[in-house]
Amino acid sequence: MLIQYGLSLLLLVSLTVLLLALFKIKLKWQPYIAIARAVIQLTVIALLLRGILTSSWMLVAFIALMFATATHTSAKHTQKLHRGIATTFIAILTGAFISVTLIFGLGLVPLGTPNIVAVAGIIISGTMTITTLTARNFSALAHACQGEIEAWWSLGATSPVAFKRIAREAITEALTPGLDQTRATGLVTLPGTFVGALMGGASPLLAAQLQIAVLAGQTLGGAIAALLLTSIITRTTVLPQRD
Repeated sequence: MLIQYGLSLLLLVSLTVLLLALFKIKLKWQPYIAIARAVIQLTVIALLLRGILTSSWMLVAFIALMFATATHTSAKHTQKLHRGIATTFIAILTGAFISVTLIFGLGLVPLGTPNIVAVAGIIISGTMTITTLTARNFSALAHACQGEIEAWWSLGATSPVAFKRIAREAITEALTPGLDQTRATGLVTLPGTFVGALMGGASPLLAAQLQIAVLAGQTLGGAIAALLLTSIITRTTVLPQRD
């Protein structure tokens, strides 16, 4: 059974790589590497979850690992920005922490170790994605609008003012995919939290409530992270380095 599953998974990834190669998309072996890492990491996590769910210190350590991994992943796209790596850590930590705290503090999701692990993982992941998209959009827009930014500087404007429109557009573009997915929830997609809650025995109403809370939390966490990120990376008189 596992062999058949592995071969089928390999076929899916191979088709992805082949399709990208045919159209000369320069991702090369990255789909293979990404799936291989996911397999290894999920296998390890599956083995560790029993201990995590029964030990408070392991829960804290696991969530810290989530933050560290999210920062490392997103920092690959922010390292060329002003104070990019440190800002990435601050943005993801602040956005996710506030969002998760409010979700449980307001009683939107029942407090419990399994729920903390699930919700924290989803929120941190979503916040990481929006942070990455904001950074990439900001860099691209800054270079595309170099003349506009330099004109602001020549008029004596501070960097936050010169970058203001660029930052706003970068945040808008970063949040749009998630908002589109939220709008389509239940009609186009059935998200993992909803399906997982149903499979775990929750009523459809409770499963829907959990999913909506997570979607709202992802948007809040991402918005906080994106705003924090752009408020710091714009405090420079140098354009982002080109990739």
